[in-house]
Amino acid sequence: MDICRLYKAELKELFKERGEPSFRADQLFEWLHRKRVSDFERMTNLPASTRVWLASEYSIPSAECVRRQVSSDGTEKYLFSFSDGNCVETVAMRYEHGLSVCVSTQVGCRMGCRFCASTQNGLVRSLTAGEMLAEVYKASELFGEPVDSVVLMGIGEPLDNFDEVIRFYDILTDSSGYNLKNRSVTLSTCGLVPEILRLAALKKQLTLSISLHAAFPEKRSSIMPVNLRYPLDELIDTCRQYVALTGRRVSFEYTVIHGFNDSEEDADRLTQLVRGFQSHVNIIPVNDAGRGISQATRKQAESFADKLTARGVNATVRRTLGNDISAACGQLRRDTVAN
Repeated sequence: MDICRLYKAELKELFKERGEPSFRADQLFEWLHRKRVSDFERMTNLPASTRVWLASEYSIPSAECVRRQVSSDGTEKYLFSFSDGNCVETVAMRYEHGLSVCVSTQVGCRMGCRFCASTQNGLVRSLTAGEMLAEVYKASELFGEPVDSVVLMGIGEPLDNFDEVIRFYDILTDSSGYNLKNRSVTLSTCGLVPEILRLAALKKQLTLSISLHAAFPEKRSSIMPVNLRYPLDELIDTCRQYVALTGRRVSFEYTVIHGFNDSEEDADRLTQLVRGFQSHVNIIPVNDAGRGISQATRKQAESFADKLTARGVNATVRRTLGNDISAACGQLRRDTVAN
């Protein structure tokens, strides 16, 4: 069993069942998440018998870097392999506020978005909270800096792995562990309505980001099959509920596909959708994912952002990093699997 996915309270229960003092759980949690030690034998303030027991029943997930790419802008992309041989991608990006790490939550994805390389080989399995933490810890080690923010925008749909993602968030922000700030985590979803409402009820202080990418239902359905299950109007209504329940702004990711979703009519419709509640639109030039959608230029993305700004929408164009190393999620794993 992955011991890194257990809350400290659950560790205390394990030690209680063995008749050991609860402070042993505090020591173990610190070894795992503050010191980030991956070998029970190195946890020298735990009794030898305890270390033997832990090693016989539990595992500490590790992310082995099997491929590393470094961009001219300093962005680093890692292909991490887990104990079963499955691989995911993790990206480390330097911003003015510090190091941001983009984390994968699943091996593959079943959402089927046409512009995304992550979904091309389907879903293999979901990651455990411990494996996601291993991505963060290993990326920090390889980059040589502490992680200041985390975005759940790598391979997979985070809300399709809801329980483990919440565990990941809680453990990562635990003050006695890695102690990342609550508001330094961004979760991106393609729009799983029931799970967004579940998330809202928890009132976490993370940033919710919705992959929107089209303002008209028929257009969104053609590139994002999830829209057939959870239609656009229902998704937007859910976002309004999320803001009302949490007091947190919702961010909308909008990938510009020139000639498809960047007209004046698209800008009008998008303005109608996001008006009247706390929201922000993040414009992204689309990457070539090899599925019949050609790459958009930054100028085209900026042009659409200008249309929205003129209509009073809070819109910005995302800073593009790692273009020379195919930093968009799924591209490195796709190419590796294909080979």
